[in-house]
Amino acid sequence: MIDPAITLSPNVYPSNFEERLGFGDIRKLIEEELSGPLGMHYLRKMGFISSFTQVEKLLGQSWEMRQILMSDKGFRFPEYEDLTPEFARLRIVGTFIDPSLLPDFRNSLLDLVDILKFFSSQENVPYPLLTHLASVISIPDFIEAEIRRLVDDRGLIRDNASEKLSDIRRNIKKMTAQAMRKMAEMLNLAKKSGWTADDAEPTIRNGRLVIPVASSNKRKLRGFVHDESATGYTSFIEPAEVFELNNEIADLESEEKREIVRILSVFTDQIRPELTALTEAWYFLGMMDFIRSKARFALRIQGVLPLLTDKPHIEWFDAIHPLLYLSHKVQKKVVVPLNLKLDNENRILIISGPNAGGKSVCLKTVGLLQYMLQCGLLVPMRETSEAGIFKSIFVDIGDQQSIENDLSTYSSHLMNMKVMMARTRSHSLFLIDEFGAGTEPRLGGAIAEAVLEKLNNRKAFGVITTHYANLKLLGGRLEGIINGAMLFDNRKMQPLFILKTGKPGSSFAYEIARKMGIPQDVLEAAAQKSGEQEVSFDHQLQQMETEKLEIQKKQQELTLTDELLFETLTKYQNLYNTLEKEKREILKKAKSDAAALIQDANRLIENSIQEIRKQQAEKVATLKIREQLKEKREKLEKEVEASAVKEMSLVNISKPETEKPEDIRRKIMVDDFVKIIGQDAIGQVLHIRGEDALVSFNQVSVNTRLKNLLRAKAADVKKTSRKVQSMSDLPEKAASFNLSIDVRGKRAEEALQQVDYYLDQALLLSVKEIRILHGKGDGILRHIIREKIRYMKSVESFRDERADAGGDGVTVVVLA
Repeated sequence: MIDPAITLSPNVYPSNFEERLGFGDIRKLIEEELSGPLGMHYLRKMGFISSFTQVEKLLGQSWEMRQILMSDKGFRFPEYEDLTPEFARLRIVGTFIDPSLLPDFRNSLLDLVDILKFFSSQENVPYPLLTHLASVISIPDFIEAEIRRLVDDRGLIRDNASEKLSDIRRNIKKMTAQAMRKMAEMLNLAKKSGWTADDAEPTIRNGRLVIPVASSNKRKLRGFVHDESATGYTSFIEPAEVFELNNEIADLESEEKREIVRILSVFTDQIRPELTALTEAWYFLGMMDFIRSKARFALRIQGVLPLLTDKPHIEWFDAIHPLLYLSHKVQKKVVVPLNLKLDNENRILIISGPNAGGKSVCLKTVGLLQYMLQCGLLVPMRETSEAGIFKSIFVDIGDQQSIENDLSTYSSHLMNMKVMMARTRSHSLFLIDEFGAGTEPRLGGAIAEAVLEKLNNRKAFGVITTHYANLKLLGGRLEGIINGAMLFDNRKMQPLFILKTGKPGSSFAYEIARKMGIPQDVLEAAAQKSGEQEVSFDHQLQQMETEKLEIQKKQQELTLTDELLFETLTKYQNLYNTLEKEKREILKKAKSDAAALIQDANRLIENSIQEIRKQQAEKVATLKIREQLKEKREKLEKEVEASAVKEMSLVNISKPETEKPEDIRRKIMVDDFVKIIGQDAIGQVLHIRGEDALVSFNQVSVNTRLKNLLRAKAADVKKTSRKVQSMSDLPEKAASFNLSIDVRGKRAEEALQQVDYYLDQALLLSVKEIRILHGKGDGILRHIIREKIRYMKSVESFRDERADAGGDGVTVVVLA
């Protein structure tokens, strides 16, 4: 039997751990995705798991279900009722299934059979964990066959469930028709006689069909009075002519109920031996409901399955707080992602920085995501992130003072420190917000430092936030501890909500106070009271950050310059080698041609001498031969010259096409075609700001200095333009462009690719409004597509289509 209870680890502290991290809101959001009560049973049992194997299995099940929902392969999950109490009651011999539960039993059973068939099909082998869950469930075929034979789609017993029931219902219909005809005759008589109103109609009283008659005329209509109106003016009479028919109908209806009870008793006796299998099947239905709700929630928060490792380890990329993400999504704001790494070398992170700079959010994000992961929930971060498993998690977040336990704020912090020092080990994760706060700063900072050293000696992993300088200094003094800072914009005087590890952060107390309007003389007095050392330390942190950013910028520029220089040198070296090689080949060929020419000339002279000798040196013949020699010489000279020109043309040393001097010297402007010095690629200037320019190279935009650019020559621009797609065919494309795209039935990845390409074409053709047909179903494809286009700069807005044109099955997109 599938056990609905999940073995939970007690190694989380304190008792209100989930409340401190906001996990209760996560439970509520998952509950909204449930389809039935059994899923809620599993949700209540969900909790922290320290077993790597079990965490891996639960995450894998959720990931497979997420893939199924995204693929839109026809997997549908029904609403259902918990029938396990009814199954327990039916174990008693002599009982039969409650007729009112037949609709739920029939519909849920048939849906359950469809789910089992889905996972048993060959095409669903890619879901091994869910397929294994389904493989242990078995529903005898005769139960499905019997429920289809006995119960119709409305959950009612069919007429042909038995021969006797068929006869009974046929007689009921026959007698009812007779009674209705007789009732119509008596009603017409009463209307004609004026005993009842002309618009009166038969009604029901005490389960019997009656005629409303004025009380003053009730003795004129023979029958039985079943009821009177509140005023007493109307009596409801069952005509005597109909009374016997109604009695016979009542007897038949009682007989019908007895026959239905008999049919259900026989059916219950048949399924009684299989009640254990049916109970397991319903628990399976609840488990699948729970897994599906986790997968649907993962889609809402963009949860994924990171790379798991069976050791304490955190290496997260682009991690976000799920509740903050959903809140910002409603406000159309973007959450700044978190990048974090904790390993055996750097186990403890000390986060410092300005107030309201995101330190506590960062801390809660770490705690909440790690707890979600070890509860079997997919987490919002990049899939290439690595996530380890901790055996215990301890948190000290928020004000935990207690009047009942006579604990102040600081006393509660001390109690938490005591527990952490006693229970943390090398496989533990601790999270402490505003470490050391709540008492006199110097003493509180000293105690916090000693506690942190103790936790570090335990080799525990942790994240703390603080403003205390003595704790910040531990990052450079103790092995295993690293500093982190929440970045702050010095010019705009506002936090950036970006965590940067490797250095402590400044609290920017004076700067924020100045921005808030605190008088300058008060700030100067405060600086004197705090001491030059405190102010100097804070300023040194800021100066270190500024200098570090400048060094990084210079380093990037030097790296780019080195790359350009190396590329240029390589290019000219290759060109020089090519020219030298072709030069040697030309000279070699020229020598060969000259030798051949001399050989031809010698042969001609020899032939001429022989001719002269034959002609015995006659003057006229000699002159004629000399003319022929001259013609041959001129012809050979032309051939040699033509050959040299042809060979030289093979060497790529052509004189560049001349341009007007003013074109070359003109200042680079927007829309000009340019090259980066030492590069061959030609791009177009999109934007110029000061000494910087944004240049587009084949749809890739690059920021660079104006001094690194040269205007491209006209010939090069023409040559480049022949390589890009001609825009002359845009009218033809616009004429054939379809203003809607149909991605129904597509896999999520395939649909997103088609939508991307379609939007590119629409933007190219300056189309303002298009329609995406994704269908309704579970709404998964609609959700994924809208999440894709929500943050596209090219999309101005989107909405559902009109109800008569597709409603929420079609998304209308307005392009910017």
